[in-house]
Amino acid sequence: MKAVVLISGSGSNLQSLIDNANDIDLEIEAVISNKETAYGLQRAQQANIPTQVIDHKQFSTREDFDQKLGQIIDQYKPEIIILAGFMRILTSEFTQKYVGKMLNIHPSLLPKFQGLNTHQRAIDAKEIEHGVSVHFVTAELDGGPIIAQSRVNVLANDDATSLAKRVLAEEHKLFPEVVHWFTQGRLVLEGGHATLDGRIL
Repeated sequence: MKAVVLISGSGSNLQSLIDNANDIDLEIEAVISNKETAYGLQRAQQANIPTQVIDHKQFSTREDFDQKLGQIIDQYKPEIIILAGFMRILTSEFTQKYVGKMLNIHPSLLPKFQGLNTHQRAIDAKEIEHGVSVHFVTAELDGGPIIAQSRVNVLANDDATSLAKRVLAEEHKLFPEVVHWFTQGRLVLEGGHATLDGRIL
């Protein structure tokens, strides 16, 4: 299944998708970043995947940026759009255009800790569990239907860095698995719900 992956940073989840692409029936047509310094672009280039940079600072409005982003995505005619650490809030028009074919990974057990700094916030809230969620993207920030989650225990001596490291290890296992469900046609957004093999998740 043809995919476009959107990134803003190091691209470690992108790397896990590249490494597992053959096993999960995924063909990454392009990697697009809003930051030209994103290390994930180098990961893509090393795998001979085309890259594009769209600097959001060059656009006066969020709508203008999203319109340009959509134009570039559409050139590749992807069947799935994967947000792998893409740190932009997308407009409702953009998310509606691709509803049901756009997946995001978020480092918390949603609906807890939407947005940024999730690991420190989990520690500050004295959570005993933390983790990662994969969800369909909708207009609500980190609020689309949850597909799957993976959990880790928050240890007494954890800081944000140590906790993030363990969560990231779970991300690298969970994201390819969920993407594979989608490429197999098993995972579908129906009636506002994520469904796997016809069952609401």
